[in-house]
Amino acid sequence: MTGKLFDALADGTDVDHLGFRRLPGGFDRLLAKWSTAGSMAYVEAEYFGGTGEQHAAVWAGGAIKLGPLHVQESQPMPPAGSPISQALRQLGVQTTATEDEFSAAGLGRHRHSEGWTA
Repeated sequence: MTGKLFDALADGTDVDHLGFRRLPGGFDRLLAKWSTAGSMAYVEAEYFGGTGEQHAAVWAGGAIKLGPLHVQESQPMPPAGSPISQALRQLGVQTTATEDEFSAAGLGRHRHSEGWTA
C-alpha cells in the first residue's frame, strides 16, 4: 500500500477496529463488496533486520472470513502459521516442501511496496 494509493482509496472513515497499520478508511467495505465475487485478502508485513510484524484478514461472501490476525514483533508465530500464510491458504495457495505460502504466491519478489507499482 503506497502512500499515493492509500490517499486515493481512503474515504476519511476510521478502520482502527481492525488493527492494521495501512488499511485506508473504507477499504474494508470495498474488500467485503469485492469478496461477493471471490475471496479477497488484505495483508501487511513490516520487517527490518529480520524482526517485524504481520497482519492479515480474508473476506468472502461479503464478510470477514478469517481474522483480522496480528503477530507483533515480540510474539512468536502461531502453530497455524503466520497471519499472511493463513490468509494465503484461505485463498487456495498451495505450498511445496521447500517453500511457504508467501514464497509460493511470489510475494517476496519486491522488498518495498513501490516495487509492485513499477
